[in-house]
Amino acid sequence: MSTKSKSNRIYFLAICGTAMASLAAMLKKKGYDIYGSDENLYPPMSTFLEEQQIPVFKGFDPAHLDPAPDLIIVGNVISRGNVEIEEILDRHLPYMSLPEALRDFMIRGNRSIVVTGTHGKTTTTSLVAWIFDYAGKNPGFMIGGIPLNFGRGYQVGGGGDFILEGDEYDSAFFDKAAKFLRYMPDIGIINNIEFDHADIYKSLDDIKLAFRRFVNLIPRNGLLVVCRDNEAAVEVSGKAFCPVVTFGDSPQADWRAEQVVATATGSEFLVVRRGEKLGRTVLPLAGGHNIRNALAAMAVADHAGIKMEVILAALREFKGIKRRLEYVGEACGVELYDDFGHHPTAIKETLAAFRARFPRERIFALYEPRSATTRRNIFQKEFVGVFQDADYILVPPVNRPDKVPAGELFSCAQLAADLVQSGKQAAHLQDTAAMVAYLVEHLQTGDKVITFSNGPFDNIHKKLMDALKSKNS
Repeated sequence: MSTKSKSNRIYFLAICGTAMASLAAMLKKKGYDIYGSDENLYPPMSTFLEEQQIPVFKGFDPAHLDPAPDLIIVGNVISRGNVEIEEILDRHLPYMSLPEALRDFMIRGNRSIVVTGTHGKTTTTSLVAWIFDYAGKNPGFMIGGIPLNFGRGYQVGGGGDFILEGDEYDSAFFDKAAKFLRYMPDIGIINNIEFDHADIYKSLDDIKLAFRRFVNLIPRNGLLVVCRDNEAAVEVSGKAFCPVVTFGDSPQADWRAEQVVATATGSEFLVVRRGEKLGRTVLPLAGGHNIRNALAAMAVADHAGIKMEVILAALREFKGIKRRLEYVGEACGVELYDDFGHHPTAIKETLAAFRARFPRERIFALYEPRSATTRRNIFQKEFVGVFQDADYILVPPVNRPDKVPAGELFSCAQLAADLVQSGKQAAHLQDTAAMVAYLVEHLQTGDKVITFSNGPFDNIHKKLMDALKSKNS
């Protein structure tokens, strides 16, 4: 592979992550000469980069750095010992993290709107971006998922606003601070704060400290939008220098939803701001958690001067996000859904919304412990109460148990046993093949299957659909 020899050549080390590839595409659109490398090249990101005409080296080699690029953006999967990072350090080549690059190339000069929280970030960020875009504001944005209204998780924009999903995970091997501390927030949202990311945070207090630092970055003329229902979120917002607006179910919240009606495709509710009834809207997303996400987005849009009738109309046209309670397909009368949920609160709320949508159908929940936190036994007891709205629960082994310190491994067998003890139909099965076999034996027409994993779950959706069709052919 060859690359152009010109100024403003930016090299992405570990380019195939979703955020890295998205930023690469945005910078290419802005006129930079972009190329990169990664260890594993596979769809959909390899296809995406090829479509963007961004050349990529397969594997890591110091020779990729000749001639030297003007700047190297280092992904947070890269650690010391990588042959390219060692070459970069030896030669004093200029480098920065992904959050720093977003700040310097995309955020600076714009109003920065940053959505944070342990869960709900992707949906809320997508809602804010869609409302602003629907209102004709042409925002830039960077989102960790794919909003279906856009078909991509990024947009360069040009209207003076840049909207980001603000992750509390660390930035790079050389910058262990939370990503959102690099985003220069003018407007911030805190959906909720719970313990997560056990590989980098020791306690909930550690996480709250990161959020306090985030709050302390918002200028006096900015805005902080906080979930009134979450005690930790309210606590960290107590010393904000900017105005604070709240949302939630609490009677004390500034923004609330009343007269909520669950519909076949989502929710309908009356929007109330400090006692003033602003109008009814239909949100094509199910569950109280998504209504709260929408209220947060509405509060930001209202602050930005978008008319309420435009906000309400935009919500009605929202199409959702890929892998957030996403309908995957149907086989032999069985519907399959997929969700990115992995934290116990997120899974519980999603299942409650799913049950409200399908009150009489049998629900099969498939859960894969895969994240750095859920691989550990931190939430071993909490997970027993998470699946109360499912009829059957299947759990495979923990993904990559070698990543877990000795004595801290989550026990899938114990979870299944505890669920059975609580009266549920549950099983711990050895792999996805065994799960598919179990499902083919037990599923009936009208049943619903939903998977929870922050990874591909060994492509279980396709395997199950193929097996069901084969059985009935």
